[in-house]
Amino acid sequence: MLSTVVITGANRGIGLALTKAYLARKDNVIAVCRQTSEALTQSGAEIIEGVDVSQSQGLEKLQQNLLGRKIDILINNAGIMRKNSLDNLDVAQIKDQFNVNALAPLLVVAALRDNLVEGSKIGLVTSRMGSIEDNDSGGSYGYRMSKTALNAAGKSLAIDLKDQGVAVALLHPGWVNTDMVNFNGLIEPEEAAAGIQARLDALNLENNGGFWHSNGDRLPW
Repeated sequence: MLSTVVITGANRGIGLALTKAYLARKDNVIAVCRQTSEALTQSGAEIIEGVDVSQSQGLEKLQQNLLGRKIDILINNAGIMRKNSLDNLDVAQIKDQFNVNALAPLLVVAALRDNLVEGSKIGLVTSRMGSIEDNDSGGSYGYRMSKTALNAAGKSLAIDLKDQGVAVALLHPGWVNTDMVNFNGLIEPEEAAAGIQARLDALNLENNGGFWHSNGDRLPW
């Protein structure tokens, strides 16, 4: 049976690669973004454009566009990274990262909760940099803190949605070659997307709420 897959931040990078990966399976992909790209437009996905998931208007538009439609897989992929060292604690940047990386995915799930059914799955694209135990290089305060907060939200969502039959996974894609890291990544978006897809295929209520690398490794909190 074909799945309906909703992907945020779908116009480029990992989001675009995920869109193409699910389209290759002949799934029904709904690509959500602030502004579409030529590559996304040409992909053949259904596009909901003009959605900033960190703004209430964007969430309302997303909710209205998906009213009454079942979602099998919801992938919260939209995110931003800013460099914040101890010598450069740009508070506005840190707050922006919290809003986009941590709060927005939670609000997207809340807005689309009625679209989720028993057996639905949620993938929250987080980062290994959100691991407290794994932090051995310091810095990146806004990004690290926002992803740690997302991990906490994801764990609570896994508990709160379990009775509804909805499973949640926190997914680190790897160090991916996108503009977020100035194209200095170690793997290509297509490899990351394939790994995320595999983790979501394996997701169920038994391994619900886990923090996973896209390669299948379990990551420490």
